[in-house]
Amino acid sequence: MVFRTRRLAVASVAVAAATALVAGCASGTGGSTSGADGDTLTLWTHNAGNSAELDVVKKIIKDFNGSQSKYKVKLQAFPQSDYNNSVVAAASARKLPCLLDVDGPNVANWAWGGYLAPIDVSGSEVPLSDQLPSTVGRYQGKVYGFGFYDVSLAFFARKSVLNEYGIRIPTIDKPWTKAEFDSALAELKKSGKFEYPLEMGTGGTGEWWSYAYSPQVQSFGGDLIDRDGYKTASGTLDGKNSVQWATWFRSLVSKGYMAKKSGADPNKDFLAGKSAIQWDGSWNAAKNADKLGDDLAIIPPVDFGDGPRIGGASWQWAMSSTCSNKDGAQAWLKFSRQTKYFVDYAKTTGTLPGTEAAAKQVDGYQAGGKFNVLVQFARKYAVVRPVTPAYPYISTEFEKAAQDILSGADPENALGQAAKDIDNNLKTNNYYAG
Repeated sequence: MVFRTRRLAVASVAVAAATALVAGCASGTGGSTSGADGDTLTLWTHNAGNSAELDVVKKIIKDFNGSQSKYKVKLQAFPQSDYNNSVVAAASARKLPCLLDVDGPNVANWAWGGYLAPIDVSGSEVPLSDQLPSTVGRYQGKVYGFGFYDVSLAFFARKSVLNEYGIRIPTIDKPWTKAEFDSALAELKKSGKFEYPLEMGTGGTGEWWSYAYSPQVQSFGGDLIDRDGYKTASGTLDGKNSVQWATWFRSLVSKGYMAKKSGADPNKDFLAGKSAIQWDGSWNAAKNADKLGDDLAIIPPVDFGDGPRIGGASWQWAMSSTCSNKDGAQAWLKFSRQTKYFVDYAKTTGTLPGTEAAAKQVDGYQAGGKFNVLVQFARKYAVVRPVTPAYPYISTEFEKAAQDILSGADPENALGQAAKDIDNNLKTNNYYAG
């Protein structure tokens, strides 16, 4: 699976769509309804360019339509690059479909904006309580979406390289500390074998920056926003712990451990031996194992002082607030919640099964399997991105600040400006009340 394809599928936020969403006000009730023509319901997905995942969606629709005669679901697939803009435009025109997928970090924004209706999938084959917590989208105590899979960040390395330089191979029970990690990078740099011993995908854009690096901020003890009320970023995003992360992040470049901007395909560079350690995702685990075999080390995130952290939440299924046949929409959602479909998603997309029952049926992900550690990472370390309608704006501001820091901006000033801009956005939108 191509790094860029899966990375974007993890957490895409189209900037124009995000801006339109955040700048708007809640407006989702009243007016015309849409999304269904009688008992025929339209379903939108972002998977037009992802044939593997789209095939699973088509299978569920075909099975549902064949299982009963009351409702019929019809599919409309969009290229991922156009999807969020299409949703925004349809919402403005009150022409949303009944069923649609939504990137996990955007659930709160779309729910606040009135795009989504709460769902009730009680009585499904798979209870929500059986899922990875990060695969259920909640806002203000209500469920608005659920996903069939998640992904997990991890470090990849060659065991032989780590052993050659006397670097301990971490375990889930004993991850690297900051001191160990810094020492390992220094040793690898000193070897002269690697121009940049660490690869962290700094050539990426968009949501990758928040997905990949904000968990490190959290491991330092900082965060993107004060989650107690979600009313201010000041004192948190630009607080002491966050500034310590930013200073360390910049030092990776200044010490020559990491490129300011990585190549177009960081995983390809890692497999070619250009880097010794790569911060990447579970979507490349199988490819790496095929190439490196038993020499592949799948390593947990570093504990920078406040525990190891990774991002959580991927694409989820939801129901629009303007759907004129909510009974039919919820019937499809409930039908889809069968273990066999959780298995299908994981097998065809290389993602983490959303339930333990599904993991037992996916080669490598069952207990004792070579990729099961990634499921453990997701269960033990995942932190969902801030559950606030302001999140798309927060993510954009964090990306800008982090990029500026790598380019040499003062960490405290860059994070301080981002925090001020976020606070101004919160105030302008009345803290997204309602």
